Amino acid sequence: MRITRKHLMWAGGAVLASVAGWMALREAPLEVDIGTVRRGALQVTVDAEGKTRVRDRYVVTAPVTGRLERIDIPEGTSVRAGDVVARIAPVPLDAQAVRQATARVAAAQSLRSDAETRVRQARATLEQERRAAGRVDRLVRAGALAERDLEDAQLTVRLREEDLAAAEARSRAAVADVDQARAALVALGGGQPNTRVLVRAPADGCVLRVPERSERVVIVGTPILEVGDATVLELVVDVLSADASRIRPGALAVIDSWGDGESLTGRVHRVEPAAFTRVSALGVEEQRVNVVIDLPRLPPGLSDGYRVEARISVWEGRDVTIVPISALFRQEQDWAVFLVRGGRAELARVQIGERNATGAQVLDGLQAGDDVVVFPSDQLMSGRRVARAH
Repeated sequence: MRITRKHLMWAGGAVLASVAGWMALREAPLEVDIGTVRRGALQVTVDAEGKTRVRDRYVVTAPVTGRLERIDIPEGTSVRAGDVVARIAPVPLDAQAVRQATARVAAAQSLRSDAETRVRQARATLEQERRAAGRVDRLVRAGALAERDLEDAQLTVRLREEDLAAAEARSRAAVADVDQARAALVALGGGQPNTRVLVRAPADGCVLRVPERSERVVIVGTPILEVGDATVLELVVDVLSADASRIRPGALAVIDSWGDGESLTGRVHRVEPAAFTRVSALGVEEQRVNVVIDLPRLPPGLSDGYRVEARISVWEGRDVTIVPISALFRQEQDWAVFLVRGGRAELARVQIGERNATGAQVLDGLQAGDDVVVFPSDQLMSGRRVARAH
């Protein structure tokens, strides 16, 4: 059969029609976001909210029952140890109780005098034995006495030193008994209608809080105010008990959102040994653990009770393979990703290790430089053509 020009035109038209039909029926590529597997450093942190607190906080309580005078000391006022911060007029009791307390004071003073006398006697005896030991030492060096005599003299000196130490201890105890007896007498009013018990600051610092300023009647142990050094702060963060098991003392902590754009660096001081139950915002009971973080540098704007956010490091890898966390999804019991190769998506199972909010450590299944689909949709399947979204 002779092939004419007309036949060739028909054949070419048929080919063009077939190609056009194939192009029309061909599936358009799915636009996807693509990320890259890389090598780098990965840090895993436990993120939680916390607040600052004064490291050494002292709650000053009423030592006696009575009428507390109005407290005019404003919060933030600096105080020194021993400064008077409150005054209480004790509730007076009957005269017999006052006489008994007065008698106890007198008895304690007598015991103190006896103890001081014994201290003086023990000190004099010790000096005498030391002089005697010195004479024995000279005689031994001269050859007039044996070495044993010097050893006996030195032993006697040590025994007298111990006697003096015991006498001084009894003297200190007697002084404390006198102070205690006097305090009990003051608590009873001491027989004087205008007696006041002076409440003193237990340490240097400032007044942090005064629960109630007004004059009122208080009982023994009622909190009057709180004192502490506001320049020595620590951070308390409560985390889930599962996360607390990974935190170790000395771990690095980065502090944010405390009121300034600057991030602070601290170290975990301790993880408290006991957990407590707290109900979450969703109504779920959670076991939480307090983690205490030291702040070596305190900025001027940070003080007691401020809310902060902390990121506590629990793991760090210097040179690991990292895949974007948004590329991972579950495939039965395994982790998987969609690799992008030759313009098509390819399902690949991977083994991952540590992970944080942005990336995961790849143990097997991927290499640095691989392109993966991030945020894969349910329209994506293995073998489908894909294109990078613009």
